[in-house]
Amino acid sequence: MTDLQSIKTRFGIIGNYPVLNRALQKAIQVAPTDISVLVMGESGVGKEFIPKIIHGESRRKHQPYIVVNCGAIPEGTIDSELFGHEKGAFTGATSTRKGYFEVADGGTIFLDEVGELPVQTQVRLLRVLESGEFMKVGSSQVQKTNVRIVAATNVNMLNAINDGRFREDLYYRLNTVQIDMPALRDRKGDIHLLFRKFAIDFAEKYRMPELVLTDDAIQYLENYPFPGNVRQLRNLVEQMTVVEQERSVNAVKLSEYIPMQNQLPAVIQKGGGISSSDFNSEREIMYKILFDMRNDLNDLKSLTSELIKNRGNNDLSHQEKNLINRVFTPETQVQSPNSLLYFENQNQNPYQNSAVISNPDENYDDVEDIEVEETKADSLSLQNNERELIVKALEKHKGRRNKAADELGISQRTLYRKIKQYNLEE
Repeated sequence: MTDLQSIKTRFGIIGNYPVLNRALQKAIQVAPTDISVLVMGESGVGKEFIPKIIHGESRRKHQPYIVVNCGAIPEGTIDSELFGHEKGAFTGATSTRKGYFEVADGGTIFLDEVGELPVQTQVRLLRVLESGEFMKVGSSQVQKTNVRIVAATNVNMLNAINDGRFREDLYYRLNTVQIDMPALRDRKGDIHLLFRKFAIDFAEKYRMPELVLTDDAIQYLENYPFPGNVRQLRNLVEQMTVVEQERSVNAVKLSEYIPMQNQLPAVIQKGGGISSSDFNSEREIMYKILFDMRNDLNDLKSLTSELIKNRGNNDLSHQEKNLINRVFTPETQVQSPNSLLYFENQNQNPYQNSAVISNPDENYDDVEDIEVEETKADSLSLQNNERELIVKALEKHKGRRNKAADELGISQRTLYRKIKQYNLEE
């Protein structure tokens, strides 16, 4: 069997962490077979080395080796990319095209980010794994292929199965052998070795002296959690090689590049904290932040609306007046608070005028409440009242919508939408 150290030298792998060594040994052991392999690990840990080792140590090493990033191919074209298509199968298919499974016949396909595959494509992939058969898009002819599949993902597959985003039968077909790649924060003893390797490489690339870490910098580096793993460390060394004038780097200088207190949210799969089921992607993190901000804003608007209604009440505190001024500033008033339509989407009386406090210390004794003479319109709905206000404003300004919008305290776009809503074009 191939020696582990020779594999590390051949593929440029640095480190002696036991879990890393175990992952490499499993790759060497399964390489002579044709069984499917699923590589698990966080983004940036170097999962791409495992399929290279498996292909390079297998009987297929002289056959094609194709890498497919499943997350980078649009959903509408991924079937065509993997399995090919016939001429005229869809708009733009001007000729017959071979897919990766046809091109890689006899070789190995590495499906990176396999957890991002659409469900429909997962069905096709399952058929290839079970019988080696596939059909091009737009064709009814079954073709055979002899391809070994190695897949990798940073997604928690069991959570994806429970959420209905990944087929359970496909998971077990891919996961004949599972190889786990450790996170860099779990390989503290390897961090300095990797830093030195990258420092030598980039010093040679940019023809600059090599970076050297002081003892306190080494300790700082080993205590940093590295949410981006090896990829983040590599980018850090490249940046410092180019930017730094001094070749000796201490902990203070290192903290300018990776400050401990300003870490980005990381998905932690082991050891408590944030679980991968809570935040499956950066997009979900942003959605959660925006959702919380929206709830806070709605609560604040409700509070200020109540305070504005009681603007003539001398019981308003200085703090409450300042709060109203901060929320309803001229820059944030899409619909002016003293607009007759300001409460159009709230269960408020649209005839009640609401004035912004322009000076927290001014006297409110001279604030005049607007009272509307009670007519039959009191029994109409808010929409009828709103329509009547718009009609009156348009009549007053002889149909000039910009003037009417200014009087109503709304934007011209909102006025145009209301005119169309109430069929007031004529």
